[in-house]
Amino acid sequence: MNKYVVSLSPHIHGREDVRKIMWGVVYAMIPALLVSIYFFGLDSVRVTLISVASCLLVEYLIQRFFLKGKISITDGSAVITGILLAFNVPANLPNWIIVVGAIVAIGIAKMSFGGLGKNPFNPALVGRVFLLIAFPVQMTSWPKPHALFSDGVVDAITGATPLGILKEGLKNGMSVDQIMQSGEMPRYVDMMLGNMGGSLGEMSAIALLIGAIYMFWKKIITWHIPVSYLGSALAFALIFWLIDPVHYVNPLFHLVTGGLMLGVFFMATDMVSSPMTPVGMIVYGIGCGVLTMLIRLFGAYPEGVSFAILLMNAFVPLINAGFKPKRFGEKIVKK
Repeated sequence: MNKYVVSLSPHIHGREDVRKIMWGVVYAMIPALLVSIYFFGLDSVRVTLISVASCLLVEYLIQRFFLKGKISITDGSAVITGILLAFNVPANLPNWIIVVGAIVAIGIAKMSFGGLGKNPFNPALVGRVFLLIAFPVQMTSWPKPHALFSDGVVDAITGATPLGILKEGLKNGMSVDQIMQSGEMPRYVDMMLGNMGGSLGEMSAIALLIGAIYMFWKKIITWHIPVSYLGSALAFALIFWLIDPVHYVNPLFHLVTGGLMLGVFFMATDMVSSPMTPVGMIVYGIGCGVLTMLIRLFGAYPEGVSFAILLMNAFVPLINAGFKPKRFGEKIVKK
């Protein structure tokens, strides 16, 4: 009797292999990286290079001296983790904290489970959440765009993100209209272009959308998770906005601020930590969208994308078990 071995995810069919897909995701993140460089200058380059180099080095050392297996740092997965980790931190983050984040992301969230295809959680998000909990001050000091350089010297001017401004204003008893008309809140055009405070990768919704279109074109991702994630999040925001527009902001604001676009297209769609079936992907996306808005509207943190995706990562085994496709050759018994 022949025995077949089924490998761990990601399962790739066709001419594409893991390496091509991983580097395709890297190419898709280039527009957002260029926008971050435009607004934050060389600090954006510094954070990204240190994050990527640290992730590559940690993965190499673990494979070389602990797992003693094939060195696979050229497959692009560690590069993706490094860029995504950089996209989730401020441009003024100290170098040593970036290295710590890379160690957690690669060493704990990825390689401790055996490497690519075996990690249950998105490594970059694990690194980001660890840094947020361990170094809350450094991780929430957002440099303002165009304020980083003054005669070649880094300027320490910082400010809150739009979600932070909204959360603080509501806490102080202001209405949404008062907050939006205040001088602190950026215009919608600025928020769409990326001219606002925030982490490197959440800056420009337009740049992230360009990268997403490239991934759809290359068939790196499918519509199931992005559409269900965005649809559920915006529907949730719309319901509360229609009920009470004085205390809840419109869905467009949530779409172009924070890490929603980054999470929807680049982190929730991670093929290793997301469900395998189309129906499972939709359930997973809806869960991510609802949890994101619950945290944004009622939680202590202004942002909720990272926590929402990690929580749904934990449910992926149950989702895969509950939404299995029919087995090939299964006999249908008519009642």
